[in-house]
Amino acid sequence: MKIARTILAMFAVSLLMVTLAAGARADTAFNKRTVVTFNQPVEIPGQVLPSGSYTIELYESFGNRHVVRIYNADRTRLIATVLAIPNLRLTPTGDNVMKFLERPGNSPDALKAWFYPGDNFGQEFVYPKARAVQLAQITHEAIPAVETEPATVEVLKSETIVAETPEQKEVAIAEVIPTPAPATENLSSAPAPALPESASPVPLIALLGALSVTFAFALKRFLS
Repeated sequence: MKIARTILAMFAVSLLMVTLAAGARADTAFNKRTVVTFNQPVEIPGQVLPSGSYTIELYESFGNRHVVRIYNADRTRLIATVLAIPNLRLTPTGDNVMKFLERPGNSPDALKAWFYPGDNFGQEFVYPKARAVQLAQITHEAIPAVETEPATVEVLKSETIVAETPEQKEVAIAEVIPTPAPATENLSSAPAPALPESASPVPLIALLGALSVTFAFALKRFLS
């Protein structure tokens, strides 16, 4: 009887650990939370980050407009809330990739885009208009821009995104920077008799949770 109780208790703990791990993976897959380390100062929209480690994550996504948040390494302090647009790449990689706008001299490199491992699109950062005008002339490429940044999430949702060109012209973002909708948003329209690999793991987590609770009650009755 003692051995049976021990085995049942070990099974209950294992089931609970699987449930918690599945929940953690689901959360990370959604917000793409990543810890990055910069060995030199890096410019982001609205400020320059000193060298060090930071947590970066996708806070909210709605169509071709994303909100990214940057925290300190242990995520105890919010540093910046910035706007981004999709940046498509043809070949995803298994590594976290940060792209920078090249800068002359000893000026901090400006962060252009962030790609989460395995994604075919990343987050291209949108700079405040005045800074975007300067960056476009320095880098000789079009820079996504908004009138007001940093700002609240609600403002970022409605702020008009344009592109500042090296010729000091303001044009519609679609004219110079293609912003396709992320492929993951179209999964529901594709017929699939089986559950796709990218489907939400929430039902599985709920099932594991229910099994954990049911097993806990059964174990309690057995041990009483």
